[in-house]
Amino acid sequence: MTIPDFKLERYFAQYEFKVKYLLSASDCESLSLSELLALASPASRALWDELKLSYTESAGHPLLRAAIARLYQAITSAQVLVAAPEEAIFIAMQTLLQPGDHVIAISPAYQSLYEIARSLGCQVTTWPVLAGAGGWRLDLETLEASFTPRTRLLVINFPHNPTGFLPSQAEFDHILALARQRGCRVFSDEMYRLLEHDPARRLPAVCDVYERGISLSGLSKTFALPGLRLGWLAAQDQAFLERCQAYKDYTTICSSAPSEILGIIALQNAGRIAARSLDIVRQNAGLAQAFCQRHPERFTWLAPQGGSIAFPLWNGAQTVEQFCQAVLDQQGVMVVPGSIFEYPGSHFRVGLGRANFAEALGQVEAFLEGGFF
Repeated sequence: MTIPDFKLERYFAQYEFKVKYLLSASDCESLSLSELLALASPASRALWDELKLSYTESAGHPLLRAAIARLYQAITSAQVLVAAPEEAIFIAMQTLLQPGDHVIAISPAYQSLYEIARSLGCQVTTWPVLAGAGGWRLDLETLEASFTPRTRLLVINFPHNPTGFLPSQAEFDHILALARQRGCRVFSDEMYRLLEHDPARRLPAVCDVYERGISLSGLSKTFALPGLRLGWLAAQDQAFLERCQAYKDYTTICSSAPSEILGIIALQNAGRIAARSLDIVRQNAGLAQAFCQRHPERFTWLAPQGGSIAFPLWNGAQTVEQFCQAVLDQQGVMVVPGSIFEYPGSHFRVGLGRANFAEALGQVEAFLEGGFF
């Protein structure tokens, strides 16, 4: 299989561990091992203390799958497959698609959500999230017109990375109705679910409300544990999950035993951890908005509605790539330009989940006040 470089991951590989500040990270402030273990019940702490570093069940530890299933309304533990999030995307696309199939994918997006399909010989039509006055929107007529007789998969992502967009319940229902009318599967990246800035706007998981829906989620974003490398697929279609599990025999086979026990502890405290992450995101979103309002000649704030990211607009005379490179070189702050997401214009991604966000933003402000741009 020939596949292009993953632009975002190559960008992070180049700079992430060399700079002092990451202003574009998509995860939330990571929990330490001691913080997580402090949340463990006596039973789950015993699982950790008595853990043997042996192979684990391919589908995932039964207690972990049960804890995952409790995040959903219509899903049982038998309808969950544990895998690293990126691995889960890869396995699902390999299982679902054949050369010549047509895929509709939301755009901009995490590159593997559409690039794997292209590498398999599928035709991919992008469905853009559009910048409007003060926010983001979707054109449902464009989506409807994009379906063809060969459309096998619709890929969505809400809350959306990188914009933080969240459709209304009515829009979401319409999206699923279009897919259902055509018998099309829906792959839903829900890595930022439970980080809706207004919890009343939370959408249902696709796997709960659509019989041909597949939900991807994991512990990297909302649950602040990217180092565990744990995610999952949830779907009502158990035959699909069995095919994915068979494919997984050619990738990781099974998950890390320590990660699974730590994942059980995390999900037993899901509400508490998600609330911690959301508090950080809300506070930082307010700081980012105020920053952009102090510098309207350079920035336009496009308010996110969910997730730990935003995608504001750079208004300066230089290109957004020049801005990002200059603030990196001169202040040690990494900012990802929108071109990394293959999105036109002068947007850049802001990560709202880190505890040192205010300090990083202060470095950008010092850069601007220094007269560099």
